[in-house]
Order: sequence, then C-alpha cells, then structure tokens
Amino acid sequence: MLHFIDNDVKSRLKGKAEIKRWINSILGDRGYVPGEINVILCPDEFILDLNKNSLGHDYYTDIITFDYCEGNVVSGDLYISLDTVKANSETYRQMFSPALKCELLRVIVHGVLHLSGEDDVTPYKQKKMRSAENAALKLLVSEFDIDKISVGYKG
Repeated sequence: MLHFIDNDVKSRLKGKAEIKRWINSILGDRGYVPGEINVILCPDEFILDLNKNSLGHDYYTDIITFDYCEGNVVSGDLYISLDTVKANSETYRQMFSPALKCELLRVIVHGVLHLSGEDDVTPYKQKKMRSAENAALKLLVSEFDIDKISVGYKG
C-alpha cells in the first residue's frame, strides 16, 4: 500500500489513487508485489539533516530512499524534498505541464525503481535509470488519467 505523508510541509497532492494504480502497475510489470511504501514529503532542511545523520552526506537532494524490501515484496520510505523538486522542475521543465507535477512523479518513480533493484551509481546505470523513469512516465500518460493528478506546494 502506498501512503502519502506531509512532514513539515503543506502540499496539495490530488490523484493519489491514480498514482497508486500507476506504481502498482510498474511494480507488477517488474515482477514485484507492492508492500508498505511511504512517500514522505518534506522541506530541504529536513532532508539535509536526514542525509547528514543517516548517510553522512552534507548536501541537499531531492530524494532519499530507505529500502525495507523482503523477497519480491517492495517496501520502503521515500523522503522527498518538495523544495528541491520544485527547484528542479523550474530548471528542467519537464515533458508535460505543470512541471512540478511531472518532476514529483519522476522522483516518486525514481525511488520506487530503487526499491525494485535499480541503482544509479555509474553513468551507465544512471542512463538505465533515466530510461526506466521515462518509460514509467510514458506509461502514466498513455494508460492512466494524468489529469486526475495535481500538486500544489508553497515553500
């Protein structure tokens, strides 16, 4: 089950049921069963502290994924900085509008792909991850009702 949690932020995420169906489809196509997955939306300062204290990294990031998977059951926590996602959406201008929605969905699927065995530690694996993200976003656009999903955030 996919859960959405606001942690020290006020987001307005609509279309959670559609996102859940999309993520379940991606996991099913990869041979996995969805377990407990928490999408925790937080501000930059929270994710910086988490990055320092949990991973020993002293920098901001858009997502930190904690993997609790067992066998083919995918479970974990996806901590997502809405501040960084918003900044990235403005920088990269994603393939459909509004850009913030697309970037947030890209980051969510990025974390889910990590939980299902993908990593991005080398340039080759980064390219493979980006390809998997793009395929997931194309699936969302072609088979799910993207118009049901919206996100608002004031950081």
